[in-house]
Amino acid sequence: MAKIILDSPASYAFTTEIPLRITDVNYGGHVGNDSILSILHEARARFLSKGGFTELNAAGVGLIMSDCTIEFRSELFYGERLLASVAAKTFSRVGFSLFYQLEKEGPAGERRLVVLARTGMVCFRYEEKKICTLPEQLRIRLETL
Repeated sequence: MAKIILDSPASYAFTTEIPLRITDVNYGGHVGNDSILSILHEARARFLSKGGFTELNAAGVGLIMSDCTIEFRSELFYGERLLASVAAKTFSRVGFSLFYQLEKEGPAGERRLVVLARTGMVCFRYEEKKICTLPEQLRIRLETL
């Protein structure tokens, strides 16, 4: 089976700590793949908030996730310190990609890569249920976060 390999950015300007909940752990004893998607959502909301945006109002438009790619690299367990980094890249006429790097921090402060991910984000007018053009203000602000 072919393995997805993400071409992640060289650097991430935004990083936040996201606490793991006991409900993130699955029957295998580690954080489940469904929880990883929720963690990406939390990281995205915090990243957008830093720019003064939300998914419902990002420079006057909404945002909708069009696709997601997740590359798992290591297990993650309840009680570990999770650092989520986000970067906006590959802008188009109607959207952009958000890249994520999830790392766990070890006892000596070393970091271990857990997940690389990418979500395709499309500008969307929820009241009209239509895709719309990416506002220049949004692109400029996301590039500087």
